[in-house]
Amino acid sequence: MLYIYYGDHEDVINRSDIYFNSTYQDEWFEDELVREIILSVDRSSVISPHLIESPVLGPIGPKDLSGGTKTLILMYKDKEHIFNATNCGDNCAKWILEIAKRGDLTICLQHNLDFGYGEFEAVILNCRQTVHNMLELLDVIFELENAE
Repeated sequence: MLYIYYGDHEDVINRSDIYFNSTYQDEWFEDELVREIILSVDRSSVISPHLIESPVLGPIGPKDLSGGTKTLILMYKDKEHIFNATNCGDNCAKWILEIAKRGDLTICLQHNLDFGYGEFEAVILNCRQTVHNMLELLDVIFELENAE
């Protein structure tokens, strides 16, 4: 299940790129979902835990991945923390939904992320309301913004 908190929250890791650089583990890059995320978001292929082939940058290491990719990998691999998904672009949204299908995922957002036209389920923690698609999510976001 996906749980979303909109706005600032004290228990959130906001600088996931820096956190990733000091906590990632080599074995993460052997996971097929991690490889798919890297290929989809950064258009790069994992050769080994220390070598990723980027069509733009050439050979890079894990620390050179995009902030969105790093955040997604942390969401998937580190279930002890809540990460700010604000530095994730819309190209990360489908992966957030996929990670949430594999187990509960709580994220923080400070902007609207486009989860697409399909059905999904998410609980908006600010108001404890469950949404099932983007239209319902946008309605809740609108209500939250007008309540402030």
